[in-house]
Amino acid sequence: MAALASLLRSRHRGGSHAADALLLRALSTAAAASSEPAALTLTPSSFKARLRREIDPDRVVSIFEAIDDASLSASSTRHALSLAARRLSRARRYADAEALLSSRLPASPTEPQLAAVLCAYASASLPEKAVAAFRSAAPSLPSPISPLPFNALLSVFLRCRRHRRVPVLFEELSKEFSIKPDATSYGILVKAYCMLGKDAKAHEVLDKMRGQGFTPTTNIYTTMIDSMYKQKKIEAAERLWKKMLESGRKPDQALYNAKVFHYSLHGKTEDVFEVIAEMEAAGVKPDTITYNFLMTSYCKDGKIDSAKEMYRSLAEKGCSANAATYKHMLAHLCAHGDLDGALQIFKESFRSNKVPDFRTMRGLVEGLTNVGRTAEAKSIVTKMKKMFPEQLLSGWAKLEKELGLNSDGGDAGSQAECIPEETPAEAETSTAKALELEDPSDDETGCMAEASIDEEVTQGTA
Repeated sequence: MAALASLLRSRHRGGSHAADALLLRALSTAAAASSEPAALTLTPSSFKARLRREIDPDRVVSIFEAIDDASLSASSTRHALSLAARRLSRARRYADAEALLSSRLPASPTEPQLAAVLCAYASASLPEKAVAAFRSAAPSLPSPISPLPFNALLSVFLRCRRHRRVPVLFEELSKEFSIKPDATSYGILVKAYCMLGKDAKAHEVLDKMRGQGFTPTTNIYTTMIDSMYKQKKIEAAERLWKKMLESGRKPDQALYNAKVFHYSLHGKTEDVFEVIAEMEAAGVKPDTITYNFLMTSYCKDGKIDSAKEMYRSLAEKGCSANAATYKHMLAHLCAHGDLDGALQIFKESFRSNKVPDFRTMRGLVEGLTNVGRTAEAKSIVTKMKKMFPEQLLSGWAKLEKELGLNSDGGDAGSQAECIPEETPAEAETSTAKALELEDPSDDETGCMAEASIDEEVTQGTA
């Protein structure tokens, strides 16, 4: 608890000093009462619930003081640390994020413990600090070190889009610590080469894997075929698809979605339907991502009504809209001048706590303002400003000023508020869930393989 109080006192950000004082006083009181562990200890389930609700980075950090680390699995530790690190890094408090993560490494961590902490460095946007943490902890691990923490470290650089560092670290650390890479390790290396546009190098990794007795996973094939589709190397992609089938691997949702994605951008809607039919014939069920790409194809072809119909039928197909659904549908509707449709999408995204990003929402606010619907534009800005910490609101403040929405004028009486007011408790929950949306990594078009790689590296219990 004392370490936490020190962390809070040393932070460098603006904010309410009164609120900080109250929090520190509360922590001091809790420390004084530490002789009553039952009052301070959280169960893993209540720990996770509190983390999901809490948006203040300091209070997120304080929750860690009330949990027994030994009661958490490696995956739970990783999720909790990633959430806290993300809160701190978004507040530009990188030193505090580093202090938090380094404090969670015991003197002699297990490999799953180390892997869980290393993964959280990606959420803190501190990849090089993860290398330092790995090097400092490696001597205390059993010898030889398994690929588990090694893979976790490499995945940090993938998630931080530091792809050039992955091949260097792969070679350097595997030799230095006598680590024998596994299929997941090679999958991460393939992903890095594909992101760098070095398909030849990725094929070399495949050959090396086979030479060492590994059969490339469907995940690896997905990464490479997706890369080829993005580079419009269609024939090469189809040849590799055929080789994958010959090796005994079967295409999954992610691989079919890579193909659907390509045709949604570069083909016709009929081409997308053909891939979906092929997908269903192979016994693979289309998912929300598949239908998102179909809606994108409809919009590209100017078939807005068909896209809206597909959006409304998601539930019938056993799917539900995700953050990307709302983002792309709202953007396309705004681009086609369907402000009423876009406004309805916004209301539904708000209720689902999956509001699109600032750039997308800006298009809706500007569109409403340009046609004189300033009351609705103001309502949206007000709602969005309530959802995020003050340090993330500069864009909204600037937009308000540009559009004249921060004045008292406008057509406030001409339209009803576009979103009903919530109670304080509802607003807090909405804010917390909205901030949990992954930024980058939530986008479906970029890393279909990375997610499953990420899941593999933290298996096991601490």
